[in-house]
Amino acid sequence: MTLNTMKISFPADLEQKIEKETNSWNDEQKIARVWKKDATLWQNEDEAEWLGWLDIAREELDRVSLYKDFFADINSAGFNDVLLMGMGGSSLCPEVLGITFGKTNFHILDSTVPARIKAVESMIDIDNTLFIVASKSGSTLEPNCFLQYFFDIVEKRKGRESAGRQFVAITDPGSKLEKLAKQDGFRYIFSGKPSIGGRFSALSAFGMTAAASMGIDVEAFLTHAEKMTQACRAETVNDNPGAELGVLLGVCQRNGRDKLTLHLSPEFYDLGAWLEQLIAESSGKHGVAIIPVDREPLEEVSVYGKDRVFAFIGPNADANLDAQYDEFSAFGHPSIRIGIDRADALGQEFFRWEFATAVAGSIMGINPFNQPDVESAKVAARELTDAYEKTGKLPEEAPFFVGDGFELFAPAEHAGRLADAVTEKNVASLLAAHFDTIGTDDYFALLAFIEMSSTNEQHLQAIREKVLRSSRAATCLGFGPRFLHSTGQAYKGGGNNGVFLQITADDAADLAVPGQKYTFGVVKEAQARGDFQVLADRGRRLLRVHLDGDVEKGLEKLLSLIA
Repeated sequence: MTLNTMKISFPADLEQKIEKETNSWNDEQKIARVWKKDATLWQNEDEAEWLGWLDIAREELDRVSLYKDFFADINSAGFNDVLLMGMGGSSLCPEVLGITFGKTNFHILDSTVPARIKAVESMIDIDNTLFIVASKSGSTLEPNCFLQYFFDIVEKRKGRESAGRQFVAITDPGSKLEKLAKQDGFRYIFSGKPSIGGRFSALSAFGMTAAASMGIDVEAFLTHAEKMTQACRAETVNDNPGAELGVLLGVCQRNGRDKLTLHLSPEFYDLGAWLEQLIAESSGKHGVAIIPVDREPLEEVSVYGKDRVFAFIGPNADANLDAQYDEFSAFGHPSIRIGIDRADALGQEFFRWEFATAVAGSIMGINPFNQPDVESAKVAARELTDAYEKTGKLPEEAPFFVGDGFELFAPAEHAGRLADAVTEKNVASLLAAHFDTIGTDDYFALLAFIEMSSTNEQHLQAIREKVLRSSRAATCLGFGPRFLHSTGQAYKGGGNNGVFLQITADDAADLAVPGQKYTFGVVKEAQARGDFQVLADRGRRLLRVHLDGDVEKGLEKLLSLIA
């Protein structure tokens, strides 16, 4: 069993700084201190309480028989489909596993957009689907709504006594979800480890239960992961694949190279979605961040500024990735080339990047294990849904411009700047004025609270590419609400170098959340408004475009209005 390969290159202007940081880690025995769970490496807050992921591969290997029995049981029970319902760290690793291993009967639901929920529902055979609800706290709004929705459907078809046999819970011991699962007779309850945060949970029950449900060889997967775990025990940086990567990322961020641009081979393309959350949510706080840039078209090497780091990830035999790495490193961009030759070696990358993120967080002077701005957005959304429960409606809001089939919203100060910047006020000119605020070392992010469909994604990618080619700024694309549990932390907690375009739309049809007055459409709208409000409170350059009518046609028209 071989270790996934890695080589790195960095320009001369960073060489002395990387050497100095490397020496600091070696001389002060900082790697050993990570393994001793020494919180003084970070902010000396509660970091020591969140390092359970360091030993989780070995601990989960001791539970392999449980996962084997689980798969044997659900296989013999005749389940044709598996639907995992979760958000962020509870769903992104399972998504990567399902896509990378080609498990077409494994589905993810991490959207409150009614059209997406109905699309997922149409993909599964309800009577023969195993539903897995994953929530570390057991109180996360979205998974609880998903559970209420599908449990209600199954209960009506099979009766309350039998419904629970189609459900599995993954949650921390003592959570509200655990109690509910016991009460409703869930088929299985898998316990998470309280000392592991969601985005570091890939190798814990949150990832391995999903892996087992797909028939993935969990023992082989964890054995690969444990090999990287042991490699990251090496106490000198250059012998430690996680520490070496972390030092590069941390030093680059501190020196203005804060956009980690990911280019992955087709075999492992969805790993970028998991890396986005791990890096953005861990690093983006106290006015600093590493902004991960995933699925952005690769441009000519000379057009990129000195705010980028490039990572090329895929099989060692991928000559195209090798050529890109050679070209970008020769040009002077910090570059990383990771070679991974088999799907079951993904666990090595989960651990390598987790360790690297912890190291980079130390260098950046932050606590990489909390997510204060994710919580602020949750609070804002919860206040709106609570208000709806009391009054039956969301508070009124007023656009600053209406025309061309769109409504535009912005924080008052930014709306004023946009209006002052145009001679003729229309959607095209206001969009152009908004994009003109993108400056050197800024990034642009599309925040789309619409269905995550292939057609919508194509239109949004086209918008993204136009902005990339006109501004040369790093660009990001996230679908709401899933990005709220991922990159949303960095957008709100990082530096004020982001320019945001939020896209919302009315729902053609809504869905009730059983047991609640609010609907999924109301939840989605509350989440979009909560996100908008927190970004506005942080003084971000933010424009919201609300599409009237058909979403696809609205996106096509929006694209046509962008110069």
